Amino acid sequence: MSNIASLRKTERAPLSDAFTREGVATAIAALLFTVIIVSFRPFQPAGAELTGQGGDIVNQLGFGSLGALSIFSLMAFADPRVVRSLLSPSWVLMLGFFFLSVILSTDPPSAMRAASFTLIGILTMATILVLPRDAEAFSKVIIFTAVVVMGLSYLGLIVFPHEAMHTADSQEPEHAGLWRGVFTHKNIAGPIMACLSFAGLYLYRRGQRYWGAGIFFAAMIFMLHTGSKTTAGLVPFSILIVMFPSLIGMRLGTPILFALAIIATAVGTLGIVFLPPVKHLAAIYFPDMTYTGRTTLWEFAGSMLTKKPWTGFGYESFWGTPLLLNQDQPFDRPWDIRTIVHGHDGYLDIAVLMGIPALCVAVYTFLIAPLRDYMRIPLRRENIFLGDFFMMVVLFTALNAFLESFFFHRGDPVWLFFVLGVLGLRQVSLRPIAVRDPDGGGSRS
Repeated sequence: MSNIASLRKTERAPLSDAFTREGVATAIAALLFTVIIVSFRPFQPAGAELTGQGGDIVNQLGFGSLGALSIFSLMAFADPRVVRSLLSPSWVLMLGFFFLSVILSTDPPSAMRAASFTLIGILTMATILVLPRDAEAFSKVIIFTAVVVMGLSYLGLIVFPHEAMHTADSQEPEHAGLWRGVFTHKNIAGPIMACLSFAGLYLYRRGQRYWGAGIFFAAMIFMLHTGSKTTAGLVPFSILIVMFPSLIGMRLGTPILFALAIIATAVGTLGIVFLPPVKHLAAIYFPDMTYTGRTTLWEFAGSMLTKKPWTGFGYESFWGTPLLLNQDQPFDRPWDIRTIVHGHDGYLDIAVLMGIPALCVAVYTFLIAPLRDYMRIPLRRENIFLGDFFMMVVLFTALNAFLESFFFHRGDPVWLFFVLGVLGLRQVSLRPIAVRDPDGGGSRS
């Protein structure tokens, strides 16, 4: 939230307050957040093929408009100091590796078109963070977005049931009956609803109990109907890791538990493929643990990574490309790697596409820096509540990334929420979050 000088205390009617500079900025942030999460192609049963592709005119115009509106809003409404503070040196280096992977791709023009969606997504999430002038304004942004996203998703179950849930005649008939709402897949709908449940908890903690409880339970109910056991398990786990240390007066415990959870998950997933001792133990005690065939993808990606460990294969230049389409498919391989669109592990995919050095920078930017920011959060009520919300989002999505791949994936809503959490933690660590002055309606630190 942009935190500048307090406004002059004047009494305003609620309607006229919406047309003030601050009201317009909040409305734009709510619009940006809602549109980019819902996407320009809601209720698309065909899946990712239609979403975010470089040749899709709907997405080109839509994301172009979002980018233009974001830039205009940053110039017209945001505090330049706050905007500059969000761009850390590690993010600059990470984006440098990202651009290098675009240049080194097999088709740089196509990769640049896809990368433009990713950059606009990052820009939009940064804009959403800096436009609201105080915690109350940011709460309005969250409420509006949550109500629209969940309202459309629940409405879709009634009006567009074949589009809002998986059906038996889809490419994945085993998912028949599972909810996906406005999203392309249950694996996107589940994590988004999880993040919205964290938002509901944040609203409840800061005193907006009816909105908070309503959003929390509505999101949890929808999330459970997506059938994602991983998401259902990670949601209470993420809440517990963030909330419990604060409740017992050991706030430093959250970063420690965060780091332990990341390390344990990394060992328990990629470790059973790439760490010989762990692989040996897994073969003895858990011989059938393949994470629904994902270990096959990880083994193949790891073997291919050895061919280009420093630069990777380039953005959009590995999964789903002729490089893999021409590969032989052994009859006993659980998954056909020729038709897979990503490696089902975000960290491994960064290494495959951008190289191992880029992965090291990503680990710092996406995992270590947020922990540092969390420990630097001022011990003020609004900063703590908002910081805890962002930490829940980062922890949940970071753990989810060990089984799904969404890093730098164009306008993927899960990626966008992750960016919101990482940049949000940086913001709440740098300055006090302004609160609404009950006497005059202005904002104060």
